[in-house]
Amino acid sequence: MKYNPGVSSSRRKNRKAHFSAGTNERRIRMSAPLSKELRKKYNVRAVPVRKDDEVQVTRGTFKGREGKIIQCYRKKYVIHIDKLTREKANGTTINIGVSPSKVVITKLKLNNDRKSLLERKSRVALDKNKGKYTEQTDAAAAQKASNEKGDKASLAAVD
Repeated sequence: MKYNPGVSSSRRKNRKAHFSAGTNERRIRMSAPLSKELRKKYNVRAVPVRKDDEVQVTRGTFKGREGKIIQCYRKKYVIHIDKLTREKANGTTINIGVSPSKVVITKLKLNNDRKSLLERKSRVALDKNKGKYTEQTDAAAAQKASNEKGDKASLAAVD
């Protein structure tokens, strides 16, 4: 069940959004999870892939193969990895496209933009209890509401 009225659950609309997405949105959609070591280090679960990241394939016929990303083909939503090639009938070698969701990033190519992205995402991840309701937060919310009622009553008495 969907909770946000601003988000559609229509298959038709979601497919249209996916296939007509611009390159900036495709970049975000082409995210891959980080390895367990990197996840611990940066406190981030997934980041958009880029050229020169080192990845390991986790699904499909090439499962377990590692290599460096040589191209992010956003038009087809695939990445090309340097060691994943096959030979065509006429003898030429071509790169095999792999979905970014089927790989795990083992080494990041860091630049200033990437560092700021990781820092921004980890700040959000550090607040683990965000959005979680406990008895303490419920009691604190009730106390805050009663304080606001008292403030309004005192303001009304002054007027």
